[in-house]
Amino acid sequence: MKILLAAQKPFSPYAVNKIGERAKTDHELAVLEKYSNQSDLVNAVKDVDALIVRSDLVTAEVIDAAPNLKIVVRAGAGYDNIDLAQCTARHIVVMNTPGQNSNAVAELALGLMIYMSRNLFSPGTGSELKNRKLGIHAYGNVGKLIAAHAKGFGMEVYGFDPFVIDEVFKRDGVVACKSAQELYAACDIISINIPAVASTIKSINKDLLGCLKDNAILINTARKEVICEDDLAAAMQTSHIRYATDIKPANHDKMTEFGTRYFATPKKMGAETEEANVNAAIAAINQIVNFFKTGDETYRVN
Repeated sequence: MKILLAAQKPFSPYAVNKIGERAKTDHELAVLEKYSNQSDLVNAVKDVDALIVRSDLVTAEVIDAAPNLKIVVRAGAGYDNIDLAQCTARHIVVMNTPGQNSNAVAELALGLMIYMSRNLFSPGTGSELKNRKLGIHAYGNVGKLIAAHAKGFGMEVYGFDPFVIDEVFKRDGVVACKSAQELYAACDIISINIPAVASTIKSINKDLLGCLKDNAILINTARKEVICEDDLAAAMQTSHIRYATDIKPANHDKMTEFGTRYFATPKKMGAETEEANVNAAIAAINQIVNFFKTGDETYRVN
């Protein structure tokens, strides 16, 4: 089988080598990196049986150009860059690699909390994380790690996730909130970890932002689509809310007017560590090899 590793934002060389080592016994590996046009990906998939991507766009055009394609693996947790409906219509299996990038994202979230609390390291008096109330919005793989790391800083951790029972929060020493509104009202810092799905897109809007304390810090390492960006800008104009994001918003230029109360990473950095690269790469190639060998569909998402 021919496997294509397509990564506009490349894996580390070590991660690529690990993929090659795992694939070489029974499969052929092709690599497409740093491509500049979507047409490059369309042309590259014409004879492939399997595809590994990062944030690359697996559109209907890409899928239709790949008559032999049987499986797509997103090396990461989110998979909104893949046209699931078109894959399903073509009987193509789509998988993700949950948990492999989680620690990298969690550490970035804590780093952003410090950065915002210290006024982007600009002159002036900042504040410490110790004894501050941290709200975890969605308690999945990333949320759990953020909570654990935050406890090391001496923070008081709260959580809200409608899919997590109170006993799980209690076990982890996290205060369970009954609603997102309760979480946002209670905490000094909010870490957003929700996926971008129909029910969450623009769900962090005027009503929810209105629950925040006047000087709260909002940290987004999830997806920009979950934020109603116009409502956030309006809330920052009438309060002292601070916002740090790993996903540059569409209204970035307007947001820069808030000075040290706003920060966006130049590009998405959550999974940009050597460890996360290797973890996700190995998981992705293992899932493809096992799929072809035994039909294993453990991490199927469509």
